[in-house]
Amino acid sequence: MEMAVKDRLFVLDLDYPDPDFAPRRFYCKDCVTVEGLLALFPKRAANIELVRVPWPRPRTAVVAALGEDNQNLPSLAFAEGGFVNEIEALLAALHTRHGFPERHP
Repeated sequence: MEMAVKDRLFVLDLDYPDPDFAPRRFYCKDCVTVEGLLALFPKRAANIELVRVPWPRPRTAVVAALGEDNQNLPSLAFAEGGFVNEIEALLAALHTRHGFPERHP
């Protein structure tokens, strides 16, 4: 497996269908939160590779990077190894690793 040069942020496609709720379409609120943060701070976001993946599992790109048991999104895969895929830890990592502001409690 090739080592990433940048941290990689895995997010779900912008909108996706869920066969259980057809024909409705959905978005992931945590992915939208993180993408909004990237959009507000493009210079900081330039240091992160954004990877959009389809909603259905298995999520091949995520499995390849983080393993089959770690498909929750959004996920931030660290360039040197390791990752976070829980929203509060992910936002904290964006702050400490990339200088994004902290979310107010």
